[in-house]
Amino acid sequence: MNWRYRHTVLGLCMVAFFVTYFARLAISPVVPLVVAEFEISNTAIGVALSGMWLAYGVSQFPSGILADRFGERRVILVAVGGTTALSLLLALAPAFPVFVLSALLLGLFAGLHYAVATTLLSRTFEDVGTAVGIHSAGGPLAGLVAPVVAAWIGVRYGWRPAIAVSAAVGVPVLIAFYWRVRPTEPRRPDQRMRERLRLAPLAEILTRPGIVVPLLVAMAGTYVVQGLMSFLPTFLVEFRGYTTATAGGIFSAFFLMRTSAQVAIGRLSDRVGRDAAIALAMGTGCLGTISFVVGPGAAGVAGGVLLAGFGSSFFSAVDSRFMDVLGDAERGAGFGLVRTAYTVVGSAGSVGVGLAADLFGWGVSLSILAGLFGVALVVVLVGRIR
Repeated sequence: MNWRYRHTVLGLCMVAFFVTYFARLAISPVVPLVVAEFEISNTAIGVALSGMWLAYGVSQFPSGILADRFGERRVILVAVGGTTALSLLLALAPAFPVFVLSALLLGLFAGLHYAVATTLLSRTFEDVGTAVGIHSAGGPLAGLVAPVVAAWIGVRYGWRPAIAVSAAVGVPVLIAFYWRVRPTEPRRPDQRMRERLRLAPLAEILTRPGIVVPLLVAMAGTYVVQGLMSFLPTFLVEFRGYTTATAGGIFSAFFLMRTSAQVAIGRLSDRVGRDAAIALAMGTGCLGTISFVVGPGAAGVAGGVLLAGFGSSFFSAVDSRFMDVLGDAERGAGFGLVRTAYTVVGSAGSVGVGLAADLFGWGVSLSILAGLFGVALVVVLVGRIR
């Protein structure tokens, strides 16, 4: 296949997503170091991380409106540039309240990217599931790199340099995107923002039969994924007894599985249907999360990495499912609204896992996540998503 401009756009959207994901994931491997320095609880750091993911979710909807008004290219540049700057601010936080505020702003800017880039790609490629899968792979790819890099730097130099390295990743991607991606024409440059915020049309989108059931599945699945991304390294250290560096390596392997699975699930959804791909992801995710808790030794952790990593990659199928239902004219704000709905609910996964760990222990905390994957599978099978 000849390399075309659309593939350049796809590649740069993927690495832009890599940056916004890298910045958020660089925090997880050094959570124990942050907790120790600020002398806080797992619940407190969970609140900070949930706040970051909540802000990430909230900004999805306005990102679609901004793209309709100013064009996708501008919004993505703001997302990457803001993420880069906030990573530095987070690393320099002198006190925990500043850390929390910086994390919130980081999530806000990072959240501007995904819905806008996905909408752009949905209008560019016919095989939407495959394109979304390749684009979404930027996140797990960041998960492959960020835990190892952040853990290595954190052990040797402290958590602040480990988080600050995200800026070094963001600057070249920001320059490349500005240089290689052409300006995109806004679809609604003259429509006032208040017209896009009317409640009735927004409620109609979220209550459509083709959206409401997969939306519930996405909410449950996102809660699980947020919890795993925030606390899996800490779980491996405190429950399984691994060192910080080893836990970071396992976390990286988890995202290696997610990287390949994003594309595989996206292609599978194009070939055999969105429902089958989503159900397969939820089922394997449930088994994998259980394996982390009760699986014997290294084999149990390996099973968790493979199965939970695969299951956590359901986004390429479920996001394509939403695109199938939304019309072209409403994909910008409409998809952003759907993303906001399920990421806002899912963002509670960080504080939920941290709180459950403080109250009941890590085994119970991750077992709850496995149960949510199982509930999502039942919803898929009984609801027969259409």
